[in-house]
Amino acid sequence: MKIIVQTPGGLGEILQSARKARGMTQAQAAATLGIGQPRLSALETTGAASLSLEQMLALFALYGLELCVQSREAAAGTPEW
Repeated sequence: MKIIVQTPGGLGEILQSARKARGMTQAQAAATLGIGQPRLSALETTGAASLSLEQMLALFALYGLELCVQSREAAAGTPEW
């Protein structure tokens, strides 16, 4: 499934859903990343918490997600360069 994220809150919702689908608690996921559970909670609920890129990629891997970056034109169906 491909989901376009446009806001930090939108990313938080996706991460929360992915964590729950993996049957993990916030405390378990946060411990794996080496961050506090309140910080992960803030990320999931408001998108306001900041993580390093390394932590974010580790979180994606933990949840079985991957990051894909593309131009908006490519997403709209126009030919790539």
